Amino acid sequence: MRKRFWSAILIGTLTVALLATPGAAAEKLLKVGVLGPFTGPSAKNGAEFKASVEMAMEKIGYKVGDYKIELVWIDSQSDPAKAAGAYAEAVERMGIECAMQNWHSSVAVAAMDAAAQYRIPHWFGFGATELVNEKWRSDPARYSYWGGKGWPVPAKMAVGYVECLDNAVEKNLWKPANKKVAVYGEDTDWGRSLGSALKKMFADKGWEIVSEDYFPITQTDFYPLLSKYKSADVSVLAGTSTIASTMTAFVKQANEVGLGSVIIADGLGWMGDWYKMAGPGSNGVLDMIPQLTTPEARKWAEDIQARYGFNPSPSAGGLCYDGTNMFIKILNRTFEKYGALNKENIHKIFVEEVQTGKLTFSKADGALIMNEYRYTAESVPDPVVGKDAYYFPVIQYTEGKGAIVYPEDWKEKDFTPKQ
Repeated sequence: MRKRFWSAILIGTLTVALLATPGAAAEKLLKVGVLGPFTGPSAKNGAEFKASVEMAMEKIGYKVGDYKIELVWIDSQSDPAKAAGAYAEAVERMGIECAMQNWHSSVAVAAMDAAAQYRIPHWFGFGATELVNEKWRSDPARYSYWGGKGWPVPAKMAVGYVECLDNAVEKNLWKPANKKVAVYGEDTDWGRSLGSALKKMFADKGWEIVSEDYFPITQTDFYPLLSKYKSADVSVLAGTSTIASTMTAFVKQANEVGLGSVIIADGLGWMGDWYKMAGPGSNGVLDMIPQLTTPEARKWAEDIQARYGFNPSPSAGGLCYDGTNMFIKILNRTFEKYGALNKENIHKIFVEEVQTGKLTFSKADGALIMNEYRYTAESVPDPVVGKDAYYFPVIQYTEGKGAIVYPEDWKEKDFTPKQ
């Protein structure tokens, strides 16, 4: 009786072990954090992030090699302190081994410290501010975990605005009444970074900076500020906000108070359905937005609309989609080279291949927005900027549609000053 009892126990144990073995082998898991503003004032951009990441991951069936990819959504709430806390929780409680994406510059400055502290390789944070680059270069070994930015510093991109207006003057397309410019923006690392860059660029070209103003990211009443600009008779308003409700309110109210200035509203088109909020007051506004120029890119946008019910922006959803697909390429390369997906191996690929320019992501790989995403020892943490790499044209809006007005060899129409 006792012998039969122990035999039954042994057979049962062996059966459980045999049944468990295949399951255990199939349960290799890589938890990937996705940092974004999923609630709060930039939740519309967060929705674009989520849709783009999901669509990219569905293409590969959430699998790389014999690893299942599990996404962990890290809600920054557009707040650096809350983002850092959520990041720590994702590491300590949720067990993420790597992470990607991010929208705000101020959040990037906080999150890159969290990534370095926990040695989490983090890919394609959009935070463009020079503060990220300064911190990265202060200790490249520590901050190499912030693998590569998804947006270069403003000074590398925003010069296009000044060149566009200079070009318009030279070609007699625009005759400004004066050379007065007012700089404005949200009171964040991003807003002040771009504002400072625009201020210097215009001043270097002989423009008088009559005002420099920064406001809370949630502000939507700009009538007093815009009335001040109208009284100063400025020819150009140049600035930015990452919040759709803020940027669209600024543009709409500028039209209502009768400002005849050229308006540079960097980021107006970052949320796909912005025109519903800004209306025809946005006609003539300048922005720097990549375009959906290929059938594949337009198909992607149609798929987002059909499934999620909104029109995606190339600058938010499009870049996020490309960044996610490049991260998938990085994970595939890590698995190919090391046979295991973990934070140590992913970080090695960052340092050995991505940050040296050996591993890139181009149109041939399926990139929708830029010609090629590549990084070099000289550019990192920024991507290489150039027409063959990462580049935004200057566009001018008419009835919610943007047409390229600069550079000259890309333009779809001439710049037209507001009538």
